[in-house]
Amino acid sequence: PGVEIQNAALTGGAGQGGNMKALLETRMMGGEPPDSFQVHLGRELIDSHVIPDRMEPLDEFYAAEGLNEAFPPDLVAIASYDGKPYSVPVNIHRSNVLWYRPSKLEAAGATEPPKTWDEFFAIAEKLKEAGIPALAVAENEPNFSGHVFETILTSTMGDDYLGLFDGTVGWDDERVTQALEILNKAFDYANPDYLSTSWGDINDRFVADDGPAMMIMGDWTHGVLKSKEFTDYHWAPSPDTEGMFIVLSDSFGLPKGAPHRENALNFLRIVGSREGQDAFNPIKGSIPARVDADPSVYDEYQLEAMEAFKTNKLVPSIQHGAAAKQSFVLDYAIAVNNLATNRDVAAAQAMLVQAAEDAGFGQ
Repeated sequence: PGVEIQNAALTGGAGQGGNMKALLETRMMGGEPPDSFQVHLGRELIDSHVIPDRMEPLDEFYAAEGLNEAFPPDLVAIASYDGKPYSVPVNIHRSNVLWYRPSKLEAAGATEPPKTWDEFFAIAEKLKEAGIPALAVAENEPNFSGHVFETILTSTMGDDYLGLFDGTVGWDDERVTQALEILNKAFDYANPDYLSTSWGDINDRFVADDGPAMMIMGDWTHGVLKSKEFTDYHWAPSPDTEGMFIVLSDSFGLPKGAPHRENALNFLRIVGSREGQDAFNPIKGSIPARVDADPSVYDEYQLEAMEAFKTNKLVPSIQHGAAAKQSFVLDYAIAVNNLATNRDVAAAQAMLVQAAEDAGFGQ
């Protein structure tokens, strides 16, 4: 009470908003940090601001607030560097969700969403005959297809997925080629203007009468569609990812030199609290990071996601900062955007190989 909140958020899909990250970097390097800022849990914060020694460790805060018990141990590990956590997760998002419109799948004679990419392309061909784009894509700038591609890559790589980020598996692997070929084929069934469609407009396109039948996107989509009071949609794991949960999390940390440090800590207390998470997540479409949430405030999708989070294999997102450092994520998104633009699998894979080399994977 009595504290003024200055919301300085800038827009940008996938947290990639270049303006936001450039401004944040300038302020952090110049010794004028905000009191806190949204950042993806994991490598995005660690490589960009923890290793350069711009963040306060939160191990004492976690202990005082009981967060080591409130959050799953694996999640605390993702938040940590050298054994100390550096940000507080406010939610859990799932990346690999296939959102679909049952009414449009019926036009292809499908009563169930595709569980595999083979099933997807079979339905997509029938949708094409009916004049309906199968897959919503918004690639007027890099990022959206990078999100779609990570869901394909996890399915082709299986248990070797994490090896792509430590050098034990090369980005020249034939399974990476296979994933690129699947994505390249999927573009043939996307909305024809996908190269001029923006991420910010894709939800409006999805709900339009002439919009695509399916979209692979994270479960923030659920919050957006609910806010539009749109009901003709349902969900399933993206093709060939049943039993996998590609995980990412929005989080907040404490910059060194925060101008209102105690208020910032109070904000983090709210962010990490059961009450705070149970107020925020039902609206966002995400699920709480805490294990003691009140299930009565969550809807059908969120309750299913909570169960999947407990039982599925957790896989870190590339596009959303959990699996790899930010410099690689930028190069990764550009490589996938090159595929979307030029439709050249070999060229895109060569760019990914170079990006991994530049990022020092395996060194």
